[in-house]
Amino acid sequence: ALLGGKLMETYIGILIPFIGTALGSACVLFMRGAMNAKVQKSLAGFAAGVMVAASVWSLIIPAIDKASHMGKWSFVPAVVGVWLGVLFLLLLDHVIPHLHINSSEQEGPKTNLKKTTTMVLAVALHNIPEGMAIGVVYAGLVSGDASITAMGALALSIGIAIQNFPEGAIISLPLRAEGMSRKRACLYGVLSGIVEPIGAIITLQFTGLIVPALPYLLCFAAGAMLYVVVEELIPEAVEGEHSHIGTIMFSLGFSIMMVLDVALG
Repeated sequence: ALLGGKLMETYIGILIPFIGTALGSACVLFMRGAMNAKVQKSLAGFAAGVMVAASVWSLIIPAIDKASHMGKWSFVPAVVGVWLGVLFLLLLDHVIPHLHINSSEQEGPKTNLKKTTTMVLAVALHNIPEGMAIGVVYAGLVSGDASITAMGALALSIGIAIQNFPEGAIISLPLRAEGMSRKRACLYGVLSGIVEPIGAIITLQFTGLIVPALPYLLCFAAGAMLYVVVEELIPEAVEGEHSHIGTIMFSLGFSIMMVLDVALG
């Protein structure tokens, strides 16, 4: 019964971030016109703040604590994991064709894919590490790892869902501005987030392998998330006319995620 309860918590936790993306994507059904530049900066800054705090409190610190038996070398899994995550996302950036919001130059292999498709791929690309982070944390929970609590895992899910809400809007509203119908733009936004539960479920299938390497894998997810923050979200939060709104919203997102993790963890 205990295992069944943990599995139910796991499936709910996996779906929460996806629901955040879907709700954000649905904004296109009610909003008219393109997204205001300051609003877009705010949302990008907020999402960046949540992801940085989640990387530190939900992933890196627990990984270092779990490696405490290594003494003064307990930082090694964190450093190795973060760098593997960064290099993994760098590799994906080079092998998956994608187009960032407000950019006219496609990255990755040259293809004849439509602009809208490459924009969705860009968001899907940086949803991969979030799905892996959820999968790794819940794999630890299901395995009975004492360093991961149900509330701590839930805090990560809620935090990622909060930052997924603006991400869903950031993808669906520009697609609408490109001439796509509201329903289709919403659908594309939702589809951009489907990689998260899929990634989490695939990660969970390797629970037996994950648990021994948990400190490395937690930081792998953190490194991948930090890559997305620096590569995409922070530039979006500060580009164009100078404004402090992106920085303020980054701080708000960071604070909210930190409170969630400490209060619920």
